[in-house]
Amino acid sequence: MATNRTPSMNRLLLLLTLLPLGLAIFAFVLQWRGDGDLDDPTGRWPGHHSAAFPGMENSSPSSESASSSSLSTRSHSSDCVEILGSSSKPSFPHYKGWKFGFESDPKPKICIQTSTSAGLEQILPWLFYHKVMGVAQFLLFVEGKAAKPHASAILESIPGVKVIYRTRDLEEKQARSRIWNETWLAGFFYKPCNYELFVKQSLNMEMAIVMAREAGMEWIIHLDTDELLHPAGAAEYSLRRLLADTPSDVDLVVFPNYESSIEKDDIKDPFSEVSMFKKNYDHLPKETYFGMYKEATRGNPNYFLTYGNGKSAARIQDNLRPNGAHRWHNYMKTPKEIKLEEAAVLHFTYTKFSDLTSRRDRCGCKPTKDDVQRCFMLEFDRAAFIIASTATEEEMKNWYNEHVVWNDKQLNLKLLRRGILTRIYAPMSIIQGLRESGVFASAIEAGQTLLKQRLASAENKTENSISKSIGSLSQSSTARKIMEVNVLMDSAIPPLSPPRPGLDHTYWL
Repeated sequence: MATNRTPSMNRLLLLLTLLPLGLAIFAFVLQWRGDGDLDDPTGRWPGHHSAAFPGMENSSPSSESASSSSLSTRSHSSDCVEILGSSSKPSFPHYKGWKFGFESDPKPKICIQTSTSAGLEQILPWLFYHKVMGVAQFLLFVEGKAAKPHASAILESIPGVKVIYRTRDLEEKQARSRIWNETWLAGFFYKPCNYELFVKQSLNMEMAIVMAREAGMEWIIHLDTDELLHPAGAAEYSLRRLLADTPSDVDLVVFPNYESSIEKDDIKDPFSEVSMFKKNYDHLPKETYFGMYKEATRGNPNYFLTYGNGKSAARIQDNLRPNGAHRWHNYMKTPKEIKLEEAAVLHFTYTKFSDLTSRRDRCGCKPTKDDVQRCFMLEFDRAAFIIASTATEEEMKNWYNEHVVWNDKQLNLKLLRRGILTRIYAPMSIIQGLRESGVFASAIEAGQTLLKQRLASAENKTENSISKSIGSLSQSSTARKIMEVNVLMDSAIPPLSPPRPGLDHTYWL
């Protein structure tokens, strides 16, 4: 039966329809009041609701956040306690009730192996960040600062961490490695500086495969302590999730590298202060890469300051071997390899001004054009070594600002808009959360008992034994001969620079 509606009833129905809609629009508009900027909580430091990430436009951190972050920036002291903080709260402030723990049997089981001489202020954030990513085991081949009693005791007290010292026994085992009788690494033998390190890393990787397999690990990754894995593209921000989703027939997973692009010359804590990175060639349209190549290099020898061929994860299986510090291979087959389209390894290279002199101090080569050719594989490393060895402090600082620091804000904005540069905040957020939750401080405290036991038993003896360096490989290996083998293998993949315009060659074998 039809219903006759009077004009007044129609107006009432219209009002009842429009009123909720109007209120909804009004509530939406209120969210955009003020300067017209959306207050995005994902662009803030965890635990500090008024502090934006470094590098965000119009950010004005409050005095509270400036005070809390000053642990990592206020002092020139190398004391890791000042950098790592001293809080002892048991959980992340931005994850209520979330404790720093993992399942008893995570899948897949991932191992990260490294060769390092860094201090705790670098190793602990690197290590616990990757624990958050889902890494189950760490194999740390330590020398230098990392092998000192106070540092090694703390590292050994962390669950899932195995510390391997460069002892005489380790040297003798590596001297018997089959690698010395093969050809794939032969081109790097008996050379100083970077070449010596490259061989040492490969020998350590070979031993790590055996250790990881015995521990039941399924994947192994060689990663330096100035590199953080960025598992973008996974269903969750997790390396474990990323590898779990990898097809079962894939043997190797390549993470293209992004290189840090620092914006000041006084960085003390790179993982917490650097948010801008230069994207890898593999993640850029070819026309963008080559079209912006000159502006992106800024007069440096290559697109990246250092290497451009990323790092890879290997599925642990029979006959696995390293293929240099950036790749893995197999003695019995050609591994199936995939390259990730979103995930990357973030390389924090030359982020501190002191990196110039520290690299110089680790190498005894002469600062001449001819001598650096035999010491360093990459052009920028050669130039940096010569500057650090011949220039005054002021000249070094000027060179560093010209070649490393991204001071031109207009250029930065242009390259950010074109996609050459990108902002990545997740790692610094996680590390800041770890620091504020007291994870680092707890690890330091947990290592004190072990340290006291060592010092009480034989302080001087321990100091001398575990901090001993292998020295030059040429001294311990001059008597070795590279034997002939029946099957010639491709040479190990060294650190490679990305392609240059006008050069016809295959990018990253």
